[in-house]
Amino acid sequence: MVHPAAPLRGILRLVAPGLLGAALGTGLIALGNPARALVPYVYLPPAREMEAAGLGIAQAAARLLRMGQAEDAARLADLTVRLIPSDPRGWILLAEAELRSNHPDKARVALARAKQLEPGNAGIWLAEGSLALRSNEPARAVPLLRKGLELDPRNSGAYFDLGNAQIMLNEPGTALTSFERASKLRPDFWEAINNQGLVLFELGRQDEALQRWRQVLKIKPDTAETSLAMAAGLEVKGGAANHTEAIRLASKALADDPNYVLDSFRKEQLWGERLRAATRALLAQPELKASVDRASANASPAGETRGETP
Repeated sequence: MVHPAAPLRGILRLVAPGLLGAALGTGLIALGNPARALVPYVYLPPAREMEAAGLGIAQAAARLLRMGQAEDAARLADLTVRLIPSDPRGWILLAEAELRSNHPDKARVALARAKQLEPGNAGIWLAEGSLALRSNEPARAVPLLRKGLELDPRNSGAYFDLGNAQIMLNEPGTALTSFERASKLRPDFWEAINNQGLVLFELGRQDEALQRWRQVLKIKPDTAETSLAMAAGLEVKGGAANHTEAIRLASKALADDPNYVLDSFRKEQLWGERLRAATRALLAQPELKASVDRASANASPAGETRGETP
C-alpha cells in the first residue's frame, strides 16, 4: 500500500515503464496541466475489515503462544495492536507474549495501555501484579493483586501470587491466609498447599507443615520440592523411622531436581531460614553423600554455578 502523502514520483515507480510511456504518448497523463493530473488511488480498508484482520492475527498469535513460540507471538501481537489499537485484548496478548519472551519492560508498557482502555479488567491488574512480583517488587505487587482480587475474588492463582509477595515482605500470617484461600478455591492446587507448609514450618508448626506436604505428595507424588521439604521436617522430628524416610525422600528429590541441592536455589523458592537450616543438616548426613555429589554436579539453575555448598 502506498501512503496517500507519498510524492508523485513514488507512485510512478509502481507503474510499468511500457504503460507509463504509452500513457504519456496518448496524453493520458498531462503533467503540464495540474487540473487533469491523475490522483493516485489508495485503498483504505473499512474499520470492520481492519478489526477482523486484527482479531485473526491475534488468534494466530495466541496459538503460537500456546506452542511456546513467544517471540513470534509477540511480533504478531504487535501487529494486532497496530490494526486495532483500541481493543485491550490485543494489548493483554502482547504483554503476555513479551513477558514470556523475557521483555518485562515491553510487557509493562503493553499492560499500562490495556489498563487505560479497560481499567475494570481484573486480568490486567493481576498481570501487572505478577509482573511486579517477577521483577522482585513485592511491595508494588500487593496492591495490584488486591485490586485484581476485588474485581475477580475467585481467582486462585492471584491468591497464590499474593501469598508469595507476602512471604517476600516477611508477612507469614497473611501469606498463610492467602495460600489457604487459593487451595480452598482449587483443592488440587498443590503449589499453594506446599507453600502453606513452608510458612507453617517457619512459624514453628512442624506437624501441620508435614501434614500439608503429605497432602501434596498424594496429589503429585513426584514433586521434588515437597519431598525434600518433608524430608527435612521428618529429620527434625527425629526417630529412626523418620530418619529412614527422610533419607529416602531426600535422595529421590535430588535425583528428580538436582537444583534443590543448592541453598541459594531453595531461597529463591521462598524457603525460610529455619527450613533451609534443617535441610543443610539433612544433606550433611553420610547416607546422602552420593546423592548430594551427583546433584551438585548436575545442578544448573539460571545465574548459579555448579559446586556450591548445599
